[in-house]
Formats: sequence, C-alpha cells, structure tokens
Amino acid sequence: MLIDEQLRTLGGYGESFRDKLRDRTLTPLSLKTFQINVGKVCNQACRHCHVDASPARTESMSREIADLCLETIAAVPEIETVDITGGAPEMNPIFTHLVEGSRRLGKHVIDRCNLTILEDSSYAYLYDFLADNEVEIIASLPHFSAASTDRQRGAGVFAKSIRALLKLNALGYGHTLPLNLVYNPVGLFLSSSQAQLEREFKEKLRDGFGVVFNRLYTINNLPVSRFLESLVRRDKFQEYMDLLTGAFNPATVEGLMCRNQVSVGYDGGLYDCDFNQMLEMETRPVGHIRYFDYDLFMSRSIRTANHCYGCTAGAGSSCGGEISSQPTTGVVTS
Repeated sequence: MLIDEQLRTLGGYGESFRDKLRDRTLTPLSLKTFQINVGKVCNQACRHCHVDASPARTESMSREIADLCLETIAAVPEIETVDITGGAPEMNPIFTHLVEGSRRLGKHVIDRCNLTILEDSSYAYLYDFLADNEVEIIASLPHFSAASTDRQRGAGVFAKSIRALLKLNALGYGHTLPLNLVYNPVGLFLSSSQAQLEREFKEKLRDGFGVVFNRLYTINNLPVSRFLESLVRRDKFQEYMDLLTGAFNPATVEGLMCRNQVSVGYDGGLYDCDFNQMLEMETRPVGHIRYFDYDLFMSRSIRTANHCYGCTAGAGSSCGGEISSQPTTGVVTS
C-alpha cells in the first residue's frame, strides 16, 4: 500500500487523533534517545512488519549519513542512548561503524535484533562483537511457542531464535549484559499485562529451553505498512481501529516515546518516531540530519495522525513497552 493511500485510509477513520487530544499540541520533552533506522533490508518478511522490510528491499543507510549521525550524537550531550533498528540492522555494513562510534562517545547502544540473523554464518561474528561492545539487545520474539512464532515469522524461525538466545546467554546476556524481548500480539487485540506476560515468558522459556532474559516489552501492532495492508485486505480495518480508539488512554500521552527522541531514516530524514518515518511524516521545520539544529528541533510540534491511537491504547505502546499503569478512561484531563 502506497504512503498516500495509507494516510488516506487512516485519515478517513472516525474521530481524528488530534480531536481526541482536544487540539492539544504535543511537544518534545527531551532528546535522550537517538534512534537510527539503517534501512529496510532484512532476512525475514514478517506479516506484521511496519517497516515492510524483506530480503528483496535495497534501501540502506550510507557511510555519509552514518557519519552525520555520529557528528550529531557527539554535538548533543543530552543524548544518552543510540537505538539502532531496521530491517535487520546488522545486515547494513555501517552497523558496526555506528556501534563502535557511539560507544567511543560514551553512549549506551541498543541493537533491535530479530535473532535469526545471528544464526546466519555470514553474521556469526556478531555474537562476540555485540558482547565486547556491551550492546543491549532488544530481540523480537512473537511468542514462547514454536507454532505461534512460526505462523507470524515463517517456518523454523522459533528454533533459530532459541539457538541464538542460548548462545547469547552463554556470552553473559540475560545475566551481566542486557537482553530484553519484544512481544507483538498476533491477532486483532491489545497486549495483556506486560508484567504478567513477562512472568509467563520467563517461565516457559526457562523451563522449556533453558533460556533466560531480563525484560519483556509489549508493543501494540500499529496500523502502518504491512499490518495495515493486511487489515484492509481482510476487511478488519474498522474493527481494529474501533479497538484502538475504544481503549484510548490519556495517561499514556505524557510518556509517548516521540517526546524524548529523534528517529533518523536510512536517507537522513528526521522523524518523531519510527512509525511516522514509515508514513514519511518528517519533522518540521528541520527535516534532515544534514541541517540538524538542536534548538529548532526541540521547538517543534510533534506530528500526529490516526496511527497514534496504537501508542495510546490500553497501557500504551513504545519502543520500551508499556507506558502507563493507570486505567483507561478515554478522556483527556490535561
């Protein structure tokens, strides 16, 4: 589905997200996280992928853009974390350059890893590389059962993921090094309690496979790219949007990830979040890393559209999982 078709589909749904906020303008609070999407090349083609990544994609960040990112990170002391994502970010040759450059600057680095890439012989060196650089791994694992995971990601993905997790455990991940998992619901529903799911995942993976990890993050599926296409194709778009809007939780607004980060695209475009990036909703007035100006960036208004209901439904959804433990009321009070 083309970008303009996605926006028309989302824009045509019921009460707009801006109206739900009662015309309240979202503004940034900090720039603690510098997220870099290095491209859409991936060794998988998952059904829910909001990036529309696959082995057939060619979009990849260049060394020039990567160096501009590192220059910006060096120039903004407020940045604490460099969050590298994709696609499978490890498949871009500049991945190791970004990791080493960010670590030299004293930044905490996150690799958003699909796990199976580590089991490709061409990338097996990454096990030691990630551990040596003390990179936090946030690994996507749809479920603790093989059937559920393979249904969403492809045959054999669960077995490869377990092998990768065990090798990471042997290197200290889940013990002295941070290893966190991400759960996306497979069906048309929101995640249940993150704490409850974390307990269940830990028990099933430990007892069934000997795998240990630190935290589980639950993330709602946002109606963007491949997941939106699936909803429209199955005539489930209205149903899913009704679910999201009915679960709107104003307590999540203060903690939205877009308020404390920048998301940089493979071509250097600047966005409030990775989802806005997939809809080509660049930040204003600064829209490219080449022209980054901290004061201008922090004075912007965050761009919203109806996909933002996904981040504000239920307990909320962000790159770090749940946002709020407060109950859903559906009413903005501030």
